[in-house]
Amino acid sequence: MIFAGELKVGYVIKYNGGLYTIQKAKYNWSGRNEATMTVKMKNIENASTIDIVMKGSEKLEDVQLDHRDMKFIYASGDSYAFMDEESYEQIEVFADDLGDVLNFLKEDGRVIVSFYESRPVAYALPKTVTLEVTYTEPGEKGDSSGNPLKPAKVETGYELGVPLFVNIGDKIVIDTKTGEYLSRA
Repeated sequence: MIFAGELKVGYVIKYNGGLYTIQKAKYNWSGRNEATMTVKMKNIENASTIDIVMKGSEKLEDVQLDHRDMKFIYASGDSYAFMDEESYEQIEVFADDLGDVLNFLKEDGRVIVSFYESRPVAYALPKTVTLEVTYTEPGEKGDSSGNPLKPAKVETGYELGVPLFVNIGDKIVIDTKTGEYLSRA
């Protein structure tokens, strides 16, 4: 059991019979000896989100997940196959379940798959990925006021802003949480 006041982003809990991942958690102190938590949760099963306020002393059932580093091996239609390189176990996942992970997923890419009772329930990427720029316009010389960015498309089809000096064929490092350019690889 866990108290609502201890919730943090990324925790997985059971709430009203469903599995939820915490997306936002804000601790509020009212000054009358009563703390509350404002929480945004996403249902792992159907992807719906709810916003609730609960007492900080409310007990919730936290869930222990088994996390495994898996390798993306292929896509077939709307499903994606991953393999655990230690056990060689393979799973197939629908694109809808992967969400934003698809923006940064390339063949042989790594994904951290979280399992609950032997069922995959959540997918996360490493903090950064290195991808090749497949399209961008040439940078305009002389336009260096501030920190100018130009649009670019990487090998997965994801589009983001990059500095003017980045060209087609360059490999860049991208923050997977924000989707922003970090550096050249």
